[in-house]
Amino acid sequence: MNLADLNKIARAMVAPGKGVLAADESGGTIKKRFDAIGVESTEDSRRDYREMMFRSQQAMSNYISGVILYDETIWQNAADGTPLVRLIEQAGAIPGIKVDEGTQALPGCPGELVTVGLDKLAERLAKYYERGARFAKWRAVIDINQASHIPSMTAIHVNAHALARYAALCQQAQIVPIVEPEVLMDGDHDIDRCVEVTTRVLNKTFQELRIQRVELEGMILKPNMAISGKKSKTQASVAEVAEKTVRMLKACVPAAVPGIAFLSGGQSDEDATAHLDAMNRIGGLPWPLTFSYGRALQAAPQKAWSGRSENVAAGQQAFTHRARMNSLASKGEWTAAQETQKAA
Repeated sequence: MNLADLNKIARAMVAPGKGVLAADESGGTIKKRFDAIGVESTEDSRRDYREMMFRSQQAMSNYISGVILYDETIWQNAADGTPLVRLIEQAGAIPGIKVDEGTQALPGCPGELVTVGLDKLAERLAKYYERGARFAKWRAVIDINQASHIPSMTAIHVNAHALARYAALCQQAQIVPIVEPEVLMDGDHDIDRCVEVTTRVLNKTFQELRIQRVELEGMILKPNMAISGKKSKTQASVAEVAEKTVRMLKACVPAAVPGIAFLSGGQSDEDATAHLDAMNRIGGLPWPLTFSYGRALQAAPQKAWSGRSENVAAGQQAFTHRARMNSLASKGEWTAAQETQKAA
């Protein structure tokens, strides 16, 4: 393992004004997205959609540091035969790959899940590296259900353990791991319950990372923000989300980590941007805070594109606008008024 090279890639992923595009939707998830815009999900339509984004030169060159790909996508070629990973590299961004294989029910823990995919991961990582991937992603899913006393200590422990095993295998393969422990925002919990659970999850995750000798300087953290559950009667303000998230991260995340790239987790486009901006305005942090958004970067371009070749330019414009808004937020320079400005 060459830690200096891993650190260099990790720092490039959180370079000022740039963030990561999460274009790693599973087949089931991308089908739901396409159903919503009336597009049949086929290998070609998925390729065409992602090619549209990767050829958005202004967005990719100026605002996107890396792209998380799905297994299907990393092996695909553009319509002209160019590998999609080459399009990403030509735009100055770094190709990455989602390597977890989804979730399964966790034995003995009703309603809780564990992420799977560690078997033969070392072999898969070697192939992904050869194809051009220089970072990877593994997502652990932690739910909050007050009535069911979820999450359990078991769920937190096994998911943190798997995240750390994945991260160690990545670094051995000279691939930067994005460590993504996601506490879901689907419940009726308030922001303080989210902080309490996320703190436990982050502390356990970093304990496991140390036990498994993961070099913190060669990874990126992709956490959820401290946020109220969607069904909560009390929705925290932008200022409260920013203040409590920053305080939580300072308490849990070692300064050695090169950067933090948030997931959007079902927030609206503008909420995800506003929260990121408010955190960066607080300042005084040991690591850069940026974005690794999927739906919050793609909902607008998907709708503008709607599967039609004549809408490619409109889709690219929508993608560029959202990428630019989040770039500004990653520097604490976003304002709501800028949302109405068209992408150049």
